[in-house]
Amino acid sequence: MSKKVIFIVGPTASGKTALSIALAKKFGGEIISADSMQIYKGIHIASACPDTEEMEGIPHHLLEFLETDIQFSVADYVKLAREKIEDILSRGKLPIVVGGTGLYISALLDNTKFTEIDTDEALRKELEAEFDRLGGEEMLKRLSSFDKDSADRLNPTDKRRIVRCFEIYKLTGQTKTQQNELSHLEKADFEPLCIGITYQDREKLYDRINRRVDLMLENGLLEEAKQTFESKNEKGGFQAIGHKELYGYLGGDCSLEEAVENLKRQTRRYAKRQLTWFRRDTRINWIYPDVTPDVTSEALKLAEKIF
Repeated sequence: MSKKVIFIVGPTASGKTALSIALAKKFGGEIISADSMQIYKGIHIASACPDTEEMEGIPHHLLEFLETDIQFSVADYVKLAREKIEDILSRGKLPIVVGGTGLYISALLDNTKFTEIDTDEALRKELEAEFDRLGGEEMLKRLSSFDKDSADRLNPTDKRRIVRCFEIYKLTGQTKTQQNELSHLEKADFEPLCIGITYQDREKLYDRINRRVDLMLENGLLEEAKQTFESKNEKGGFQAIGHKELYGYLGGDCSLEEAVENLKRQTRRYAKRQLTWFRRDTRINWIYPDVTPDVTSEALKLAEKIF
C-alpha cells in the first residue's frame, strides 16, 4: 500500500495545529481539517480556526466554506475529505488530516460507506416532539433497549443524532449500529499513521482550555457571538461551543463572568468527551507534551515507521 495519510487527533487546545504545521513542513504536506465547526463561516474565533499567520504558508482544506445555518453530515464530510485526500496524493503531496471531531476521523479511517435512507418528515417531527417532551436522558434509555452501542456513544444533548437512530430503526428495521457494521466491510485504500496529542495531567489540559477561552474573548469572541445571537438557530454552526454559552449574558439572564465560566466548563466537558472517544481507538499513538520534551521529534519518529 503506497498511499500514506497522517491523522493528528486529540481534544481541543491540545496543540494539534502546531504539530500539523511542523509535520507538513517536514514532509511536504497539506492539511485537511476534521473539525465539525471549523467548516463554518462566521464563527472563526469560537471554532479556533487557524488564521493565515498560524498556517505559515501550508495549504489548508475544508475550512470556513459553509454558511452558518447549513446542516452538514458526517457523510457529507467523508465525501469531501476523500476527494481532498486523492487530490493531494495525486500531486505528490502528503495529506495530513487534523481535528477533534471523532465521527469524522473514525469514518475516514474505517472507510465508512453511507447508505441513503429516505427521510420521513412526519416521523422525524414526531420523534423530535417526543425528545422535547421526554428529554435526552430518557430517549437514550429507550434507545438502549434496542441499540445499546449507539446509546452509550451519544450525548443526551445530541438531539439530532438520537432522533436519527430512532428514525433509522423505525424505517429499516436495522439499528444504527448494525448499519455501521455493514458499512465497514472494506478497508481504506491508504496507510494511516494516527498521532494523538493530549496531556497526561488532565488539569494542565484544562488550564490550556481556560487560557484559550480568555484569549478568544480578548480577540473579539463576544462581538462575534453578538452576530449570531439574534438568529436563535439550532442548526449547523450555531451549535458551536463558544457562542451559545454567551447568549445568557447577551440576553440579560446572567453576568458576563457567569457566562464565561459556563463556556470554560462546557469546553472542558467537550474535551473530556473527545478523549473518551479517541481512547477507544487502538490505532492512535499518543504523545503527551507534559512528559515529552519535544513533541515534534517524537511525532517524526512515529512517521519514520511509514516513510
